[in-house]
Amino acid sequence: MAKPTIVLVHGAWADASSWNQVISALRDQGFSVLAPPNPLRGVASDAAYLSSFVAQRTSGPVVLVGHSYGGVVISNAAASAGDVRALVYVNAFIPAEGESIFGILGGSGSSLDVPDPTTVLDIGGYPGAPEGDAEAFLKPETVFTSFAPDLSEDEGWLVVAGQRPITLSANAAPSAEAAWRTLPSWAVVGTDDRVIPAATQRSMAERAGSKILDVAASHLSLVSHPEVTVEAILAAAAHVED
Repeated sequence: MAKPTIVLVHGAWADASSWNQVISALRDQGFSVLAPPNPLRGVASDAAYLSSFVAQRTSGPVVLVGHSYGGVVISNAAASAGDVRALVYVNAFIPAEGESIFGILGGSGSSLDVPDPTTVLDIGGYPGAPEGDAEAFLKPETVFTSFAPDLSEDEGWLVVAGQRPITLSANAAPSAEAAWRTLPSWAVVGTDDRVIPAATQRSMAERAGSKILDVAASHLSLVSHPEVTVEAILAAAAHVED
């Protein structure tokens, strides 16, 4: 069987450049790789965008990979996104139907689960927002202490400068589908993650029956330790090719 196309879906406060090292490594292995923009506007609309993108831009088998909130998106998009054969979750949410990011993080010990979110986030309005919605940016200190403490200072400031905000409504919306119930999955668990604590990642991955790879890394393990993400993707691709 031909090699699957690898589709990489970034999470909140990131863009496709967070996958740069992973993309280079996969291309060196002969894979076709795509890293579409994730709109970060809402679970249903983001999943619909990804489904449309994959259906139009790929042919043949696909491995969908999601980081953080991207895990929610791939879980909701896979069923209608072409020939998706496997899922890879990287420091990711792996929600069941009806679960939301806010619900998953509540009581988890996440550094973002705080009484006053404005101590860790900058909240601002955006044009066309539904009543009560807003978008959230990470405060610089949150990037350095919680989001990516294992990156260099220069890399951290690139995250601060280039972060793409996510809407509050995207974090509150319940997941409608759980593609991991019918597709094989792999999960990279960051044991030093302060955004989605390792115990929370592991619980979701075990529930999904994912094959788990641990990495001593922050929430941005795909940047600080890209080789572990690559290992997980190669394992998923090998399963598809068998």
